[in-house]
Amino acid sequence: MLVSRRRIARRVQALAGEIAASYRGRELVMVPLLTGSMIFLADLMRCLPLKMRVDVLAVSSYAGKITRNRQPRILYPEKLHVTGKHVLIVDDILDSGQTLAAVRAILRRQRAASVRACVLLRKHTALCLGMHADFIGFDIPDEFVVGYGMDYNHFYRNLPEIAVLHPSVIVTGPHGGNSHSRIAPS
Repeated sequence: MLVSRRRIARRVQALAGEIAASYRGRELVMVPLLTGSMIFLADLMRCLPLKMRVDVLAVSSYAGKITRNRQPRILYPEKLHVTGKHVLIVDDILDSGQTLAAVRAILRRQRAASVRACVLLRKHTALCLGMHADFIGFDIPDEFVVGYGMDYNHFYRNLPEIAVLHPSVIVTGPHGGNSHSRIAPS
């Protein structure tokens, strides 16, 4: 296990405090990037004492059994209602930064008043490349992680903690034996 459910809960509460202080007195449009940020978004929203709206954006950066980030594709919708609004992008993980950069560009073209980003995880690669998020939950090593909404080949989103995906799962697939015991090396 890389990050326990207790540590996640404490950090989400702290992030909500940081976000609330930054947006005090303003209406917020939260734009979660589906599907990996669903659980993070739900927990974060429950901690925020702000007037907010949620407009989801489906973006694909990983497909099926791929464990390397590829060029992001916006799946839907083509247009969000953000003109003149303060927008907070909510994402599960900052890796190469390509997805976040693409979404920021879209929101700026749609004339959002401000565009900021909150990510649960920032990989070491993103840190080294100078990729920016305004609110960051945890810095993690360059490993493929699952749980707390993040998946591998559509599995493991339901895990309550964040774990490193064991290489044998990638090779044999998520159905080979008791996969939950093989998520992270012991």
